[in-house]
Amino acid sequence: MPAGMNSAASVSVLAGIGDVAPAEWDSCAGDGNPFVTHAFLDALERSGSATTETGWRPRHLVARDSAGKVSGVAPLYLKSHSFGEYVFDWGWAEAWQRAGGRYYPKLQASIPFTPVTGPRLMARTPEASQLLIAAMLGLAKRLGVSSLHVTFPLASEAEALERAGFVLRQGFQYHWQNRDYADFDGFLADLSSRKRKQVRHERAAVAASGLTLATLVGGEIKPRHWDCFHRFYQTTVDRKWGGAYLTREFFEILSASDLGERVVLVTAEADGIPVAAAFNLVGGDTLFGRNWGAATQVPFLHFEACYYRAIDFAIAHRLARVEAGAQGEHKVSRGYLPAATWSAHWIADADFRRAIEAFLAQEQPAIEAEMRIQAEAGPFRQSSPSG
Repeated sequence: MPAGMNSAASVSVLAGIGDVAPAEWDSCAGDGNPFVTHAFLDALERSGSATTETGWRPRHLVARDSAGKVSGVAPLYLKSHSFGEYVFDWGWAEAWQRAGGRYYPKLQASIPFTPVTGPRLMARTPEASQLLIAAMLGLAKRLGVSSLHVTFPLASEAEALERAGFVLRQGFQYHWQNRDYADFDGFLADLSSRKRKQVRHERAAVAASGLTLATLVGGEIKPRHWDCFHRFYQTTVDRKWGGAYLTREFFEILSASDLGERVVLVTAEADGIPVAAAFNLVGGDTLFGRNWGAATQVPFLHFEACYYRAIDFAIAHRLARVEAGAQGEHKVSRGYLPAATWSAHWIADADFRRAIEAFLAQEQPAIEAEMRIQAEAGPFRQSSPSG
């Protein structure tokens, strides 16, 4: 037990997020990041999106102090695969299994299907945070799993995990920063002339397409919108990756929860018929772009619905940034620049750990170089504060 922690403190392993009261979980999780709230995790589990049957067996941790008050929480799953994580370890699994090992099941501290940086060790005190780390490691050893992974933690949490014996892996995704823009034209003024013309051309092309776009928030989103969106989402995900993770019920439950008023849905219609939509969530000072789906291919519609409308919303609501998620170099020319992300990995076998450490030592310089190259290729004028 970490020094300074009362010996009466304890950690429970939950079989589901419903085993802890929402107020208790959120007393540690807060409300700045919607994805770590009780409501979001509950929607994933009750909808059948993240359950034992889908390969995400909940093993959430709840730490309590000597008085029984919740002092820390962590979302944790026992996983039978590596789908829905966005920090790819398929190669590690293959290598370990070729060597005669059993990679699955593994433990995963993350938010299912959500490549968003946020707290993973949500604790009232540093001691409670250390207790959560110790409990994770203790559970991993008791279960005899090959590995324990903490994906998209805060940088400070990644450092604490490294001190506890985890190896760190750097990645990156794409974020747009609001530099106190008064409107979209203010953002465009920060761009080079060529990139500014490109964005205007793309927005004009969508405007001339005959489509009607709307940005719906909270109660403006009706069940019929979710019906259409989920159909588009399924079609798009199946076409690209071969399997949609989120059920139709997930969006309905989320919309009816305490997070309902944070939901932002950008819709596109042709002659009154829905053809595309983009799903976002507002948290703290950030708009998080999450899922997109379309029933038809219209030039630049994806950029308009997912990126430009998100910027419009962020400026109008004075949000500091838009996080557009993982992958997609095309985001750079539209003002979304590389931002570092982290994951932390505990490997049970010493030889396997050394092999992964060697791999990561080679990978990180390449990641850092790619981030520099993409940032330098960004659309901002060299004289602008964004450049």
